[in-house]
Amino acid sequence: MIFTETDIAGVMIIEVERLTDNRGFFARGFCAAEFAAHGLVSDFIQTNIAHNARRGTLRGMHYQAAPAPAPKVVRCTRGAIYDVAVDLRPESPSYCQWVGAELSADNHRALHIPAGCAHGLLTLEDHSEVYYLMGAAYVPDLARGVRWNDPAFAIQWPFEPSVISERDAGLPDFLR
Repeated sequence: MIFTETDIAGVMIIEVERLTDNRGFFARGFCAAEFAAHGLVSDFIQTNIAHNARRGTLRGMHYQAAPAPAPKVVRCTRGAIYDVAVDLRPESPSYCQWVGAELSADNHRALHIPAGCAHGLLTLEDHSEVYYLMGAAYVPDLARGVRWNDPAFAIQWPFEPSVISERDAGLPDFLR
């Protein structure tokens, strides 16, 4: 696996190394030892799948508060998404900065998002499916979010979303 650091500590783009032959290819999508060697969470306890019927669907910006913050690895298994992480860790040198990456079924990339970062995505194709490895179980009382277009972050989305839930549309601006 190939781990590429971003401008936010702990947010990494992960690419598979393909072993190719006449059948196609084989690759590891996760290896606890390699994650640990790069200082990343490797003890995932839950997986989630999100199917998005329409291009332009926005999900986010979500995170889970202490005492159960949830690191995650996000992979697009069908279609394509623009995936974003925002650093909400006050002690971080990249506090309030964001990183975005295109993840698709074709490029097989994943994004590792550490605890303390908000996560959101915008679908680039109809019927995009997203698969998450989660480092903590979902706790509804700890679920939090910030507005996807909050000027505090100035995220440069590829285009305006056309589908967004009432909950996500009503998330508050981030207060520093």
